[in-house]
Amino acid sequence: MRVLIIALVALFVVVAVLLIYFTRMPGNSFSGPAIPSTAEEKQLADSLKRHVTVLASDIGERNTEKLQALNQAADYISLQLASFGCAPQVQEFSAAGKQVKNIHCELKGSSKPDELVVVGAHYDSVVGTPGADDNASGIAALLEIVRMSRDRKPARSVQFVFFANEEPPFFQTPEMGSFVYAKSLRSANRSVHAMLSLETIGFYSDAPNSQHYPAEIAALYPSTGNFIAFAANTGSATSLRHVVNTFRRAAQFPSEGGAVPESVPGVGWSDHWSFWQHGYLGVMVTDTAIYRNPHYHMPTDTAEKLDYDRTARVTMGLVHVLEELAGH
Repeated sequence: MRVLIIALVALFVVVAVLLIYFTRMPGNSFSGPAIPSTAEEKQLADSLKRHVTVLASDIGERNTEKLQALNQAADYISLQLASFGCAPQVQEFSAAGKQVKNIHCELKGSSKPDELVVVGAHYDSVVGTPGADDNASGIAALLEIVRMSRDRKPARSVQFVFFANEEPPFFQTPEMGSFVYAKSLRSANRSVHAMLSLETIGFYSDAPNSQHYPAEIAALYPSTGNFIAFAANTGSATSLRHVVNTFRRAAQFPSEGGAVPESVPGVGWSDHWSFWQHGYLGVMVTDTAIYRNPHYHMPTDTAEKLDYDRTARVTMGLVHVLEELAGH
């Protein structure tokens, strides 16, 4: 009996240690009253709003059922990248008998050019929605990250990728844009040091009980949806912890993180999943979408619903994360 008790205690300790490692991130999440935006952050918020308005309001629903709009979004992204001095490249592929494209540009690494850091977001929206939060918010942030990073000289090469076809019916299939892209990197035997997927990052709430979770992790995190979340599978835990720690040191903004099994609903619901399928590490940056935003995948996911001041502060923090991941 004594041996059994000792074994159970040891098992409990191991489980507790693993739970802490996978769900309690290093550093301290920002708390307290919001700090007023700087002039730079205000300007950034205006730029984010402009991008989201073009994508979600001027162009609107964009997917293979609205192919012209999807191509208009791709053209807008390419024009913005060119204006930032980051030459856009196109990866065309066929999906459901239609030609679609991933768009990417690259900052060449100085001392480790063969090691890649990939930052990506999908520019399509689900059928029936203009997709302001999902995922014009991620595209807007990624465009501004390119702009703010264009003059940096990273050690590792950085690829900024704008994916097609994240949404159904292509979600988690080989015709998902990020799957096509990750497969091409694996086929070329490219080394990916880290991958960040920017997925629905523009919706925040200070209301009590505005944040929800899958049942498996509901007891571990706050009930107010005023933070940015970082999520990964357990295989990407080390990368996740590094990302969260860097964000917390750089950004005065609440943050949470967790590396959980892929079976937990939501943890693999974006383009980082495609990188997992090809043996790469991947981390999602998200406002948690369906677990917070009542307009998720609805016609009401419109530009005026988003909080651009908070999204700007998150975006600034991600610039520092990217700088750390890419090296100096």
